[in-house]
Amino acid sequence: MISTHNLSLRYGKRVLFDNVSIKFTPGNCYGVIGANGAGKSTFLKILSGDIEPNTGTVSIEPGKRMAVLRQNHYEFDEVSAIHAVMMGHKKLWNIMQEKDALYAKPDFSDADGIRASELEGEFAEMDGWNAESDAAALLSGMGIHEEDHYSLLKDLSGNQKVRILLAQAIFGNPDILILDEPTNDLDIHTISWLEDFLLDFKNTVIVVSHDRHFLDTVCTHVADIDFSVIRLFTGNYSFWYQSSQLALQQRASANKKAEERKKELQEFVARFSANASKSKQATSRKKLLDKINVEEIQPSSRKYPAIIFKQNREAGDQILHVEQLTCERNGETLFSNVDLNVSRGDKIAIISKDSTAVSSFYQIVMNELKPKSGGFHFGQTITAAYLPSNNEAYFESSENLIDWLREYADDAGKKDEVFLRGFLGKMLFSGEEVLKKCSVLSGGEKMRCMIARMMLQGANVLILDEPTNHLDLESIESLNTALANFPGTVLFTSHDHTFTQTVANRIFEIGPNGFVDKLMTYDEYLENKGVQEQVKALY
Repeated sequence: MISTHNLSLRYGKRVLFDNVSIKFTPGNCYGVIGANGAGKSTFLKILSGDIEPNTGTVSIEPGKRMAVLRQNHYEFDEVSAIHAVMMGHKKLWNIMQEKDALYAKPDFSDADGIRASELEGEFAEMDGWNAESDAAALLSGMGIHEEDHYSLLKDLSGNQKVRILLAQAIFGNPDILILDEPTNDLDIHTISWLEDFLLDFKNTVIVVSHDRHFLDTVCTHVADIDFSVIRLFTGNYSFWYQSSQLALQQRASANKKAEERKKELQEFVARFSANASKSKQATSRKKLLDKINVEEIQPSSRKYPAIIFKQNREAGDQILHVEQLTCERNGETLFSNVDLNVSRGDKIAIISKDSTAVSSFYQIVMNELKPKSGGFHFGQTITAAYLPSNNEAYFESSENLIDWLREYADDAGKKDEVFLRGFLGKMLFSGEEVLKKCSVLSGGEKMRCMIARMMLQGANVLILDEPTNHLDLESIESLNTALANFPGTVLFTSHDHTFTQTVANRIFEIGPNGFVDKLMTYDEYLENKGVQEQVKALY
């Protein structure tokens, strides 16, 4: 068990936490959520001891071991992958190092023998003889091939380092596991492996993630940072989101009697509990929902951007035709002989094991990159709006946000300052924030500006390359709904499982050896064994 007592943290006049007392118990997984800047990662750093609070304490049950997913990808560069994993259990690793140092002494004494015997006893109690094989199994589960287990981290890719550091955190069955954005840079198969691991994990997990599917699968509780306090709610992220939205609607309906509100919430809990039993979650987690007190359900203070995509002109039948498209970069084939005929109203998730391949495909159809061979053409009625994965080039000027957005307005009415202020307000830039220089924006603010730019264009085809990157959960929810409701055509790529599942009606995967094109949802695509056999042939 880990708990906080009267925890407070201030930076100048800004209060992140005020007298937070909370308890995290074994057998539960807590998803820490909050708006950008609310202090999610800071709270994890306080729990792990990396940051000292202004007041209050963090208490860990005596004898319990904590493990933390570290974000420093260079800390273990001179260490082999398997040893980096084993170093996650510090006490065991220190015993191994001391043992080896003793046995290597040329003048091994009786005292050394007694000490070595003590260490051997501790080593055996900690199941040390299986440590290396356990570490190897974790690495393999994370998709690190056996030939790389003894490679130095400096010789491995950034993607591999992320997986190794994750394996380090979960090695040795820690009593408390703290994970900050564990799914970043993981592919769908590794995320699924991690979900299964955490579902079987019997100890305490505290996690921050923007991956809604991941939070829904693994979390038994949500720890919501709001108004400088942290409230615990039973259930996963979807339960928290839907119940808080329902409570918000109820609060707006002033005429509703308390009995009616309570009945409505009870019916909601019952429906959600029934659905939970059919999900990947364990049945015991459904029982938590069955016992929930509806008084726990409260509206959130979160603000969601108003994202609505409208078409200035409805598209004709000819949207986009791609024929025998092949692309190479630095002598490597990214994709070859790709044929794609886009139909009106299609919402296509374009995916690949190599994200460079997808970005290159988008750059080609937006005339930003020349293919090796093949061609494409849009229909005459088509206007396409593009949101690239790397948007830094759009924000190199010192203009304020109003002047920046004005450049993308296509008529005089939309260039008006009052209109632009209102438009930016929808994207949560209010008051003096619209006068910010675009060169000082955060990653999330830049992405919201790019979405505003796209909305302003009124295109009938939207092309989005990783639009959920840098966005908080509130913005992801709003963008998700906007694309699902958009009457036009969408081509997009996202590592957000829920986003892809709820927007796409067609999956199009490209690779060095061709493409796979299926009219189905993302989950159907992943679960279809015949389709997955076709996918293997792409690479």
